[in-house]
Amino acid sequence: MSKKLNGKRALVTAGAQGIGLAISKALLAEGCNVAVHYFSSADAANALKAEYGEERVCIFQADLTDAAAAEQLVTDSVACLGGLDILINNAGSLIARRLLNEVDMDFWRTVIDVNVTSMLNVTQAAVPALKKAGSASIVNLASLAGRKGGHPGSLVYSLAKGAVLTMTRALSNELGPDGIRVNALAPGLILETSFHNTHTTKESAAATIAQIPLGRAGTPDDVAHSVVFLAEQFDGFMTGATLDINGGVYCA
Repeated sequence: MSKKLNGKRALVTAGAQGIGLAISKALLAEGCNVAVHYFSSADAANALKAEYGEERVCIFQADLTDAAAAEQLVTDSVACLGGLDILINNAGSLIARRLLNEVDMDFWRTVIDVNVTSMLNVTQAAVPALKKAGSASIVNLASLAGRKGGHPGSLVYSLAKGAVLTMTRALSNELGPDGIRVNALAPGLILETSFHNTHTTKESAAATIAQIPLGRAGTPDDVAHSVVFLAEQFDGFMTGATLDINGGVYCA
């Protein structure tokens, strides 16, 4: 257990399934008390709360594309935890694969809102509490698609995740004087998630794995371990950085 995280208070968006669930469990294992946000994974959120107990896990449902709902989530999380030291902006989705000529404005707005607007809403609401902590960490989940452009059909998602990378750098400049460090992760192919179960064929996954120097896909725990590392950066010199978690298939 890291002494840096023992007793810290964290909010994880989309923290009840896939990568988010692995992050929530990793932070709990390191001694954090965790507010877990979910949109539709109520059963999984309740199971997590039952496993770790009400003293350590708070669960809240919210549509984070709604600024008022995001603000209420943060208010409830801070009240439950007694403050906030760590924010993990994990919520996001590809939604669907659409090529350029298939992108309409409704789809465009949906993907941008789910991946970027939601992050903006939660971060805006959380910053006052993070400032009160005196030293805090924000970790944003981007994607290798934000680096490389993604596979065909992920144009808008890739653009959105590129925006997450840029927002991370901008926030690190703006919030650094307040003692808040802001970093990001850009995971590559992470299997065992609903994202790839829905949007990636076995053939596509196999072709990608064949190009990965480590010879395997990543797992949610691979990402979660890196989130823990970045969350610990309360008093370090690391901010505005992005860690690439992809097995060596892409090196920035």
